[in-house]
Parts: sequence; C-alpha cells; structure tokens
Amino acid sequence: MTEEFHRIRRLPPYVFAEVNSAKAKARAAGEDIIDLGMGNPDSATPPHIVAKLVEAVQDPRSHRYSVSRGIPGLRRALAAYYDRRFGVKIDPESEAIVTLGSKEGLANLASSITSPGDTILVPNPSYPIHQFGFIIAGASVRSIPATPDDEMLSAIDRAVRHSVPKPTALIVNFPSNPTAYLASLEFYKELVALARRHELFILSDLAYSEIYFGSEPPPSVLQVEGAKDITVEFTSMSKTYSMPGWRIGFAAGNPRLINALTRMKSYLDYGAFTPIQVAAVAALNGPQDCVEEMRTLYRERRDLIIPGLAAAGWEIPNPEGSMFAWAPIPPRYKHLGSVEFSKLLLERAKVAVAPGIGFGEYGDDHVRIAFVENNQRLRQAVRSIRAFLQGDSNVSTEPVVDAVGMAG
Repeated sequence: MTEEFHRIRRLPPYVFAEVNSAKAKARAAGEDIIDLGMGNPDSATPPHIVAKLVEAVQDPRSHRYSVSRGIPGLRRALAAYYDRRFGVKIDPESEAIVTLGSKEGLANLASSITSPGDTILVPNPSYPIHQFGFIIAGASVRSIPATPDDEMLSAIDRAVRHSVPKPTALIVNFPSNPTAYLASLEFYKELVALARRHELFILSDLAYSEIYFGSEPPPSVLQVEGAKDITVEFTSMSKTYSMPGWRIGFAAGNPRLINALTRMKSYLDYGAFTPIQVAAVAALNGPQDCVEEMRTLYRERRDLIIPGLAAAGWEIPNPEGSMFAWAPIPPRYKHLGSVEFSKLLLERAKVAVAPGIGFGEYGDDHVRIAFVENNQRLRQAVRSIRAFLQGDSNVSTEPVVDAVGMAG
C-alpha cells in the first residue's frame, strides 16, 4: 500500500511548487515580492458584468442546478462572438459547449477521446494541461516544435510517419502560453490540410485571442474551410474580461468532439453557477470597450518591461500577443537552468517569475514573465532586476542556499 497510484506516478512533481514555496516563505518573512510568475489577471472584472451577476443571483431560481453544457443564452452568445469576430458560423446546439474554464474543457475532452496508448502531438514548451490532460487519460505524448512555421508542420508529418501507434490528435495554442508566438491564417490553412490528410484531430487553445498588440487580430483555426470537420477550439472569459476566478470557458467546433465532451461532462458536473453564466452573456453581448482597455493595459505593461529590461542588459523578444514575455535566461546564468535562475531572481531581486521547464524540457533555458502588476510595481521590478544584473560581478552564480531556506 506504499506505492503511488498509477495515474499519479505519471505526473512529475509540479515544478512551479518549488518557486512558489520559496515565494511564500519570503513573504512570510516580511519581504516584498513582486509576483510576475502566475498568469493571474490583476484587473477587476468590468462593473457591468459584476452588476449582472448581482442581479441574477437575487433570483432564487438561479440557485438551483444549472445545465452541464451551458445555458442556451450563453451558447448563443458564443456563436454570435464567433460570427462577428471570425466570420465563423457555430450551431449553439451541436457545435458549442460551456466549460469550467478552458483548462477543464481540455482535460475532459482528453479523457473523452483518448484510449490508453494513444499518441498525441503537443508543442514543447506549452501550457502544462496540453500534455498532462492526455497523460492523465493514458496517452503517450510526442513533442513537436512550438513555433507556427514549416518546422512544426514537418515535425507533425514525421511524427505521423514514424510513430506507432499513429497519432490521433495534435494541440495548438496561438497566441501561445508561454511563448507568446502568434500564428497566421496561412499557417492554419497548411495545418488543417496536413491534419486532414493524416486524419488528425486539431485541438486549438485560443484563450488569448483578444490579447494582441498589432493591427491584425489573431485568427481562429475554424476560419479555414473544412477545419470544423476535424477541429475543436477552446476559448475563455478569464483573460479577455478579467474573469479568471469565475471559471467560464467554451469549446466550439466539430460536433462529434463537442458531443463527446458534452457526454463526459454530463457525468461530472452540472455546469457553472447560473448567475455566472448570465453575467458571461452580458460580457459577450455587451459593450466591448473593456476589452480594448484590457488590451491597452497589457500593451503599456509590455512597453514598460521589455525596454526597461533591455536597458538593464536583458534582451527579451517583444511579444505581439498574450500577457507574457518568454524571456531567455541571460547568458551568464543560463547554466543554472530555469528553476535555479528563478530562485536566484527571487532572492536577489525580489521578483518571482515562472521557470520555463514547467512548460516542458525545451523551455528550461527561458523564464516566463507575466504582465500582472501595475506600472509602479513593474518599474520597481525593472529597477530591482537591473540592480541584480548589474551588481557586483564577483557575485557567484553557482547554485546557492537562498535567503528563504531553499537549497539551490
């Protein structure tokens, strides 16, 4: 009775836990830690959405069980969003479902469509649920490059020809967490053609679709003709409307995949609390000024952090989407790896970031920086990092026992 359970053995220790533990100990000791590690929006949910929640919760009828696949009005609101944003027609009855955030939807779809031993293609690095949702379901994961280009397409083609068993599905996520890469509609056209040729399902995570900084908004895979035959796409209210704790997301696309997810969820939950779903309808159908304000906020934060760290000697690619910067570890510290560098940054600069290895082994030479503090705190973070990077050149960069008691 001492062995770990089978599924738990397939899950490595959560790599963010080590840095989170160090962060918690530092704060318990009274240290002021600027947390840029978790992608947790810090802005309040827009007032008109909160007001609709308050109004809906006053109705006692809304306190009863809800609908597992989402109330009809919210599924219609999602279909209307796809129509005006992407020009894609979605049938709210057969091609849409409400999920408890996109993470839950991805995990439950993985359980719905995966047989033990299946092979799934997942970009590396990528958001952890993209691979571990399928690992929990009993699949094997094969890594492919994370960049939306010919390298990824070639890797998918090789994987289909050389994997046994043949892969059944692939994950894409653009704008990407953690890399902030964006994909073009032309890339999606090639991806859909390749997936159709090899009979692969495409599972697209579009949670960051509204956080972009150029003139062209990111496309949806479903804009490609024929994509709906093989694709389901996940979206979320969390980032677009600063509603992370409300846990509302969606899946849309292929009816067979939507039906599988609907059937699985019917056994597992009764859907989100109805007043939250009613408020989500108000978000999707109401004024969208708040979305542009959110986008402007993240652009301002990006334009503070990236040049500020460049002036400090830390060159980081300028992201064109998402709420993250995917930052290569400075050459002097690269040998430490992402966990040790994150702990060193926490100790010396009092700034928390997410170690890249938490998103896959090919992320270990990067850290992820989230734009989740106000401008004053971000300026403080930049000053602290500059002082750390430009400090005494004799300071050792070898693993240390840091100030919060964590062995480096």
